[in-house]
Amino acid sequence: MKGKTIVFSTLFCVASSMSFSANASIEAALANICNIVKTDDKSELRKKMKSVRNDFKLKLGDYYEGISCNGNSLIRTALLSEALNTGTLLVKKMPKSKLNKPEVDGIKLSDWIAQKGLDSSPIAQVVSERL
Repeated sequence: MKGKTIVFSTLFCVASSMSFSANASIEAALANICNIVKTDDKSELRKKMKSVRNDFKLKLGDYYEGISCNGNSLIRTALLSEALNTGTLLVKKMPKSKLNKPEVDGIKLSDWIAQKGLDSSPIAQVVSERL
């Protein structure tokens, strides 16, 4: 019984460190994504998303909620930065169901857009078309 406990503990430690290593790698891969969105570099954003999809088998909807750019989501950052190309790409790549869910602060994207007076933004138009 004692041998099984040691084996289990060892496996748990190895699995935990592998998980930590994978998370650190994903964080490194996504490190400058906020700047890419702010500077409206659609080509670089596509490369970044493709790299994460190929290397980690993750789509935008899988890691979107875990990214914060000065307290804002990627789409909110694009709206505030008037980054039409990256904002449009992000909206089109997000599953509709996630676009309509409240974000980390509990406010839906469409409600946040209205609160900030960004209804006239071309990105806001794309959001409303997707909903």
